[in-house]
Amino acid sequence: MTETPHSNWWVVTDLDGTLMDHHYDWSAAMDVIRCLQRHGIPVIPCTSKTAEEVLRFRELADLHDPFIVENGGAIYGESATGELWHHDLGPSWRQLRPQLGDLERELGEPLQALDDLSESEADRLLGLSGEALRQAQCRQCSVPFVPPKTPESRHRLQVLAEMRHLGVVQGNRLGHLLGAGVSKGQALKTLKQRQGVPDVKVLALGDSPNDQPLLDAGDCAVVVPGPTGPHPELKNGVAEGRYQLAPAPHGEGWSAAVLRYIPGLQDNDTVLA
Repeated sequence: MTETPHSNWWVVTDLDGTLMDHHYDWSAAMDVIRCLQRHGIPVIPCTSKTAEEVLRFRELADLHDPFIVENGGAIYGESATGELWHHDLGPSWRQLRPQLGDLERELGEPLQALDDLSESEADRLLGLSGEALRQAQCRQCSVPFVPPKTPESRHRLQVLAEMRHLGVVQGNRLGHLLGAGVSKGQALKTLKQRQGVPDVKVLALGDSPNDQPLLDAGDCAVVVPGPTGPHPELKNGVAEGRYQLAPAPHGEGWSAAVLRYIPGLQDNDTVLA
């Protein structure tokens, strides 16, 4: 069969704030997800979400492609018979969780873990409650927490974590404690090797600082803005031309970017033009 111009691409995407808005609505991206499925292009979530959360999203979106969870803490996929496999890429939640308390004492400021938030606190901060909150708290290889308020304290926390051979990344609303060297970009490299496609081209999409390793690992990198524009820490990459900027926030901008940057996709799916 003749290879189409877009058949050697993966769409590797953050979810919250990128494919989804901050109310977890991804309906604006649904048509383009279906378009990608028709053309056999994998849609690979690469997210701070847990495996349980992504499995629920994949069920709703009818996806069967691999995925990356907890900011690169683990990769998941399906075998030829549909069985789920996973590979951890860093220390476990049980190993990391006590370290957050040690860092809190060293920093001298509160670092409230996601699993310590009450339902009302989580609903106010994240818009999560009930089963959705339980799935978000079901961590295997990262510890999300409410970050310090000032840039100075966040920088000091980074230094303290590095001294413990750990890493801290910042999402839109939470910080995340990880093993040293764990990132979305490194997880993507590992997934490509595991799938036996080291040369596959990657359209990478993200919206916040924890997505930078993913964006840097992509062949084409797109920053999806929020309603007030791109995240301040990603603006330099856009200005320097390292990252493209989607034309609209969340699912609408995500869809436009996919249609623009996957070669031939829009021409072959004129219903979406």
